[in-house]
Amino acid sequence: KKIFDDKYSKKIINNFNFKLTKNQEKIINEISKDLRSETKMFRLLQGDVGSGKTIISLISAANVINSRWQVALMAPTEILAKQHYDLAVKIFKGSDVSIKLLTSKIDVREKKEIYDDLQNGNINFIIGTHSLFQKKINFKNLGLVIIDEQHKFGVKQRLDLSSKGGKNCDLLLMSATPIPRTLILTVYGDMDISKLIEKPKNRKDINTYSKPEEKIDEILLFIKNEINKSNQVFWVCPLIDESKKVDYSAAVSRHKFLLKKFDNSVGLIHGGLDKEEKNDVLKKFLNKTISILVSTTVIEVGVDFPNANIIIIENSDKFGLSQLHQLRGRVGRSSTQGTCILLFKKNLSTNAKKRIKILKTSNDGFFIAEEDMKLRGFGDVLGYQQSGAKDFRLADPIQHEELFKIAEEDIKTIEINENNFIKYNFLLKLYDKVEIINQIDLKKISSG
Repeated sequence: KKIFDDKYSKKIINNFNFKLTKNQEKIINEISKDLRSETKMFRLLQGDVGSGKTIISLISAANVINSRWQVALMAPTEILAKQHYDLAVKIFKGSDVSIKLLTSKIDVREKKEIYDDLQNGNINFIIGTHSLFQKKINFKNLGLVIIDEQHKFGVKQRLDLSSKGGKNCDLLLMSATPIPRTLILTVYGDMDISKLIEKPKNRKDINTYSKPEEKIDEILLFIKNEINKSNQVFWVCPLIDESKKVDYSAAVSRHKFLLKKFDNSVGLIHGGLDKEEKNDVLKKFLNKTISILVSTTVIEVGVDFPNANIIIIENSDKFGLSQLHQLRGRVGRSSTQGTCILLFKKNLSTNAKKRIKILKTSNDGFFIAEEDMKLRGFGDVLGYQQSGAKDFRLADPIQHEELFKIAEEDIKTIEINENNFIKYNFLLKLYDKVEIINQIDLKKISSG
């Protein structure tokens, strides 16, 4: 249980040069209620790309720090962790909150100091990557763990970090990948869900167009005009061989082609580069040394490049609908109008035509996630088949959504009193009892 008043967080909010949306205020209140309660918070904060999740997490962190507990924020990449750190330093400026960044790049001596300061309680807020759940890291009183882009981490990794705070450690997971309603009921049924739908007022919907590849000269002319206005461009190429994940030929050849047209103002990033090389190119793009960044889909979700307002997605029919929406969300993150151009080759399949049509008519990530699941099926959506989504024996999550809602209500009655399960005993004959017991045990571990 955390004890805090709202004066501290209100003081921080007053430092913003923008006003929180009503949706953000509602979710901050939901989280504050959880933090003040006797039970452990296990909440998923879902927000479409650029909706302002990070601000919510930092205000929640402020409240926990105000109640004399430590906070850890984990991000999947160093560049995203550094961006969160820079924002936190800016937000907590003028306060006595001690904030540190922990990544693999930090030298051994500084790491040792951070480990000691965390254990002694001299650090209030630690932000980092996978480094945060190393065994050698111990906290004096960890009260809140925030995990950004939570699907990039395994269940065990999330539990490892949360367990460092014991029963008093609340858990807030964040995802910029809108998750379909049925998937929430089936995969995230043991969590409370907050949905951030309202976007900041200065954000404009991204204009989305589709163009056949033979009209590339028109696109090059458009890009030249935009670069002259000091705008920057993402140019995304798919991997040719998805199974090996090593074929970057499309990105490499496109980079060579664009270099001839735009001199040295074109960068290249793909999975074959090491971390140092990737970060170097991303920094050049962030510092506006280069105007066009050619890449495979390694553009990190969540990283802000406020000056990038155009994204070209080549062979757009090779990408899933949610993936296209995530890529589109890399642009239009300021008050400037964002533009997405979907390039395609001839002879599009019926499904590819549907995907492009949906994307051109909607900027709503939650609607797009639902449509994606209808097109691709439950198991394959967002890659959940690869990450161990369950196979359902009696119902289809897409066709029988109402049944899953009823099941969720029934589970809540069983949680209140286990005797309520007696009437469902006959169902155990349909399943392997050991398998069910293992799943129940994992749920108990994850909820502390």
